[in-house]
Formats: sequence, structure tokens, C-alpha cells
Amino acid sequence: MMSPMSDKKIYGPDIYKRNEHGLLENTDYEFNEDGSVNWRAMIKPEFLYANKGWFEARSMDVPTTVEGLNDNQLLIMLGGIKELAKMRGYHSVDFDVNTTSDGYVVAKCTIEWMENYESSHATLYTDAANATSANTDDFCSKFLETIACNRAFVRCVRNYLGVHIVGADEIDKSNSDSVSSTSIAGETTNIFAITPVGTLQKTLVEVLKITEFEQFKTYLRTLWKNEIYKNEDAKDWDSFKSIPAKECRIIIALIRNNQDVDYNPK
Repeated sequence: MMSPMSDKKIYGPDIYKRNEHGLLENTDYEFNEDGSVNWRAMIKPEFLYANKGWFEARSMDVPTTVEGLNDNQLLIMLGGIKELAKMRGYHSVDFDVNTTSDGYVVAKCTIEWMENYESSHATLYTDAANATSANTDDFCSKFLETIACNRAFVRCVRNYLGVHIVGADEIDKSNSDSVSSTSIAGETTNIFAITPVGTLQKTLVEVLKITEFEQFKTYLRTLWKNEIYKNEDAKDWDSFKSIPAKECRIIIALIRNNQDVDYNPK
């Protein structure tokens, strides 16, 4: 039989009551060696899941559990970021949204964090993010302002609290390897995701005028022939997205350092 105490209704204000240190009284915190809150450890497992792209890029099975995964193999849901922000405590959240052009939105998020024992006064912190027709899928491209704001909010919270797990909202969700373009100040400009793959594509376009993946494969064969870059795994790459981040960085450096290589994209 349930005791009378177990039937007691939880009183909401008690959950959010803070002590003299600015910490929630009814929350068990974990701390770093320097005494600061370990906000990474405060993320509930239900808000974490395996970064599918990280594992697929390495031809590895995607884990069904987050147990044992490193931070760079994980993604955190927006709900987890919101919970961290609420736990830390803030006075206000403000957004500054600018539509640079059709298909390109930039959002800046500024959070006024509450004072606590780590900071004796309220602190303003700002971060920014973009959402473009090139780094969102067909559905999300209809809501670029919202996506940009979510990304900026996630980065603002993560970076201020020192959480190094990428937010799910920050991931490039585009469905195509093709280069998208937009018109900025009357000029056509290619838009690329700010990722190793996106930077590789940007470099290929700017230095070699390569826009298609098949042209890139031809270029790789040229590098192989000239004994500049040989990678047996390259034969299995079937799109820009299948290129591991490490190889993207290597190839970017080779492109810039070997611009005199005789290459015919045709």
C-alpha cells in the first residue's frame, strides 16, 4: 500500500528554486576538477544519439546505443540544449535575423546568462549560424529563418557551457552533392556547408572550376598518375559526402599546393 508521503504532489516552484550559489537545489550536479560545473555530464542520455554521418563516412555500422561513444561520434537533440540552458539559468534570449539573399539566412543569438558562483554578474554571450538552401534538406529549406535561429541558439549554449557535442540542428541536412548558388549583391555566388566536405567543394570550384563529382574523380586520377595522392579507398567514394573529413583536409592542401598540375576537367 502506498504511503501518504508518496502521494504528495510535486510542487513546481521547488524544482526551480536556486541556492546561494545560483544552482538548482533539487538537481545533482557533476563538477570539473577546477570546481566548475561539468555541463557535458549533465546531458541526459535520452537527448543523445549516434552521429550517423560520422559512422557512414567510415563505412561503419551505426550504433544503436550511445554507450561508449566519444563526443565527436554523438549528436545532441535541441531538447537537450534547451534543458541545459534552463538548468544553467538565463534572463533573456534574443535573436537578430538577416536574410542576406534568397536561400541564405544568418541568425545571431544572444543569451543573458544569470549570475552564479562561476560568474558573479549576469553575462551576455553571442553566437551565430546560417541556414541556406545548400545546407538544409528540401523540407527545412522552407523554414530557413527558424533553422538558422535554432542553430545559433544551439551554438550559443554549447560554446558558453563548454559542451563539445555537435547539435543535431547544426548538421548539414542537404540531400544533394550538387553545388547550390544564390545571388548576393547582384552576383551569383556558390553556397557551401561549413564542413570539411563543403570546404573541399568550395576549393575545387574556386581553384579548379570543378563542380561535379565525376570531374573530381578525374582529378584524383590525375593526382595518382603524378604520384601526388594515392588512396586505394578513393575507388569506393561515390559522392562528395562519402569522403572522410581527414581525406578532405589532405586533398584541400594538395589542391592549393599543386595548382600547376596539368588537369583537363573534360
